[in-house]
Amino acid sequence: MAVPPPALFQKRDAKVKPHLTQYAPAWIVEETYLPSDEALLFNVVFEHSQYGWVNRRYLYDGFNNVLYHKGQVAASDELVMSLVNKEPYITPDIADIPNAYGG
Repeated sequence: MAVPPPALFQKRDAKVKPHLTQYAPAWIVEETYLPSDEALLFNVVFEHSQYGWVNRRYLYDGFNNVLYHKGQVAASDELVMSLVNKEPYITPDIADIPNAYGG
């Protein structure tokens, strides 16, 4: 199994964190490296202002430095409960879920 280069995570984080900060706290729950595409496929769980807790999938294309939203589903209560006591991928300065962007 191929190991993703650390620079790919750094590029992904530079693209993803500014977008996801509005939803903080947010947790990455699944992550798959796609070496043939120089890409990362990953899911992020967070509380959305309109939809409640969601499990959203993203594809980060490292070659083109593009982030793609690949859909979302409601996060299960079991998944949320397993995450809330763990360190999030993005920590909020101040929780502002009601004023987060609706997209």
